[in-house]
Amino acid sequence: MIQLTRLNHVPLVLNSDLIEHVEATPDTVVTLTTGQKIVVLESAEEVVERTIRYRRAIVAGAYECPFQRPDPKGPEDSGEDHG
Repeated sequence: MIQLTRLNHVPLVLNSDLIEHVEATPDTVVTLTTGQKIVVLESAEEVVERTIRYRRAIVAGAYECPFQRPDPKGPEDSGEDHG
């Protein structure tokens, strides 16, 4: 989700997966896959940058998942001394 600002300065949180394309006409118009168009204060470049930053955070978070599979070697093969 990315935060953008409507022309009336009301914040909007948008699911960036729904963005079909972004136009600068000169206002920035975000067209969603649903066909809905949203005009925002941010530039097209800023919308793209926020989307990239959000997706990078998602990927980075995947590597920190607390539900990762345990090491198949087990703790006994890790070189640690367990007593």
